[in-house]
Amino acid sequence: MTTETADALAAWCAVRSQVDWESTGFRTATRMTPAVDGLAAWFDGPVRRRDPDRADRLLAAWALVRTDAGQNEPLTPALLAGWQRLVLGVPAVSLRHGDAFAKGGRERYGLTSGTWRDFGDFMHQSADGATPLAARAARAYLDVAFFHPYPDGNARLALLTLAFVLEREGVRLDQVGPLQITRYADDPAGAADFAGLVAALIRATHRRAAATTG
Repeated sequence: MTTETADALAAWCAVRSQVDWESTGFRTATRMTPAVDGLAAWFDGPVRRRDPDRADRLLAAWALVRTDAGQNEPLTPALLAGWQRLVLGVPAVSLRHGDAFAKGGRERYGLTSGTWRDFGDFMHQSADGATPLAARAARAYLDVAFFHPYPDGNARLALLTLAFVLEREGVRLDQVGPLQITRYADDPAGAADFAGLVAALIRATHRRAAATTG
C-alpha cells in the first residue's frame, strides 16, 4: 500500500496566516537605484554560465517586469503569464491542470476548484501596505513557489515576482544570490526568516548605494 504525499499547497495556505510577517521591522524602504542591478547580474553571470539561452530569456522577462512595475501594474495571474512566456520562450502558457510535484517528488501541490481564485487573491495582497514591503515581496515569492502555477519555471517566476513587488515601490536589490535556497511549505519560521533575509538585503543594498553616492 502506498501513502499519498501530503498536499504542500494546503499546508502553505494554513501556514501563511501564522507567519509573523511584521518581524521584518520596516514597512517601506527609501527609493534608491543601486550601482549594480543584482537580478540582471545574476542572470548574466551564474545563469549565463550554465545556459546562455535561459539567461537571455530571463533578462527579457526582467525588462518586462521593470516596465510593468514602472506602470504600477497590479500583480495578477495574467501579468505573471506574460513574464512566464518570456521565461520559457514559448508563445503561450496555461495554468497547471492537475497536481504538481517538486523536490524529487517529496512535495506535492494540490489543485482544487478554489486554487486559482485563492492565488489571484494572494497576488493582490502584494500591494497591501498594512504588511511590510520586504514581507510582501517574500510572501509573493513563496505564493508562486507553493501554488506552483505552471508545469515548469516556477522558481524563476517566483524570483521575478519578488523583484516586481520591490521594484513597484522603487526598491531594487544589488544582489540576489542569497535568495537561492530551498524553502518548505510547512515552515512558518522559515517563511519569516525569508522575509527577514529580504529586509536585510534591502538594507545592505541601501548602505552600499549610499556609500557610492555619498
